[in-house]
Amino acid sequence: MKLFNEFKEFAVKGNMMDMAIGIIIGAAFNKVIDVLVKKVMLPPLSLLTDGVNFQNKKIILKEAVSNIDGVVITEEVAIGYGALGEAFIDFTIIGFTVFIVVKFMNQLKKKAQDTKDVTVATPKDIELLDKLTQLMEEQNALLKSNK
Repeated sequence: MKLFNEFKEFAVKGNMMDMAIGIIIGAAFNKVIDVLVKKVMLPPLSLLTDGVNFQNKKIILKEAVSNIDGVVITEEVAIGYGALGEAFIDFTIIGFTVFIVVKFMNQLKKKAQDTKDVTVATPKDIELLDKLTQLMEEQNALLKSNK
């Protein structure tokens, strides 16, 4: 019963919904990056390298064996270094995009936490902390002046 209550608390607090939304957006983001790499970035790279398709680049360790009818008996064994290169490009684009998004969000957060900036609504907890700090500073000034 304790486990059920913990799960209920977890779900009600919104953590589960936040995770679900993040996973869904991540999956959609993955599709965007996949198209960006395969359809936008790799074609110009292939053009620069005389039409070489990076996705098909591989080092063949063992050739495929076929019978007389052309039916493959044993598959080829190969190292697909082109797919690895494509994965590195994916990783670089995703990493840079996440960096830009986090940087933007941190700027918005910093701006929202500045109580003197009236262009953005300051969260209530930050406003209360700012008022508490001001009251403490006033109280300390009064105490110093009474000495």
